[in-house]
Amino acid sequence: MRILVTGGSGFIGSNLTERLLGLDHQVLIIDNFYTSDKKNIQSLIDNPNLEVVRHDVTNPYSAEVDAIYHLACPASPVHYQRFPVQTIKTCILGSINMLDLAQRLEVPILLASTSEVYGDPIVSPQNEEYWGNVNPIGIRSCYDEGKRAAETLFFDYHRQFNVNIKVARIFNTYGPNMSPNDGRVVSNFIVQALKSEDITIYGDGHQTRSFCYVSDLVTGLVKLMDSPKDIIGPINLGNPTEFKVRELAELIVEKTKSKSKIVYMKLPQDDPKQRKPDIDKARKILDWNPKIDLGIGLEHTIEYFSSKV
Repeated sequence: MRILVTGGSGFIGSNLTERLLGLDHQVLIIDNFYTSDKKNIQSLIDNPNLEVVRHDVTNPYSAEVDAIYHLACPASPVHYQRFPVQTIKTCILGSINMLDLAQRLEVPILLASTSEVYGDPIVSPQNEEYWGNVNPIGIRSCYDEGKRAAETLFFDYHRQFNVNIKVARIFNTYGPNMSPNDGRVVSNFIVQALKSEDITIYGDGHQTRSFCYVSDLVTGLVKLMDSPKDIIGPINLGNPTEFKVRELAELIVEKTKSKSKIVYMKLPQDDPKQRKPDIDKARKILDWNPKIDLGIGLEHTIEYFSSKV
């Protein structure tokens, strides 16, 4: 198959691209390199089945492909809060443009949505029927509401035009090709620990996250794309094992043998206090379950960052 991956040079996109090439697909990446790193795909660039085009998905794009993975969007708080208007434009205009392409070609299109559609949840674990608790005018809204609007567009294109859609709600993911400066908790803590800097926890450290290693997530995305047409989602993809942020910091200090000290700072506005996916649908429908233990995944990720900092 010839597969289009928007945002294919990003953290998840580059790992997905590597997997698809390994499955002997042809991959067309479009990316504006606004927040992604070309180095993520440097090792793949000589593969004859890979084509890379600089393009911003807020503008229409035309190509002949058999499937579309729509991942393009700033995904870390540092990036989407710095460029909020661009972020929501990417979520909405980018989705419209990719859905129009999928409609014309009559091919399946998968949206990389996010657990942030649940906002700061008042139920745990979060299942796909939960409508969320989202601030529509806060500093995170460009991303949270942007992805909610993208999901709306996907379902409306499916209902009105019968577009073959797949919607994945991605929970916290980590692993190689993360940016050292993206502000996400795993990369922040690892970089600080490797530099023997203070590890900064926002809030009291009792807020929870669930961490999915990127290879597990990519497997889930591929399984969802390859599922029957009547499976459209949304489907949660994440690791249901819940950790306190302080526990993560302590584990990273242990794994890196760092002398870093843990310090506490003010919790940012609308920062969710709990994240735990209910993945019963993914287990039953996709036969998918994350396999990589946090300790093992962190070792791989620390090894990756050791050569970057």
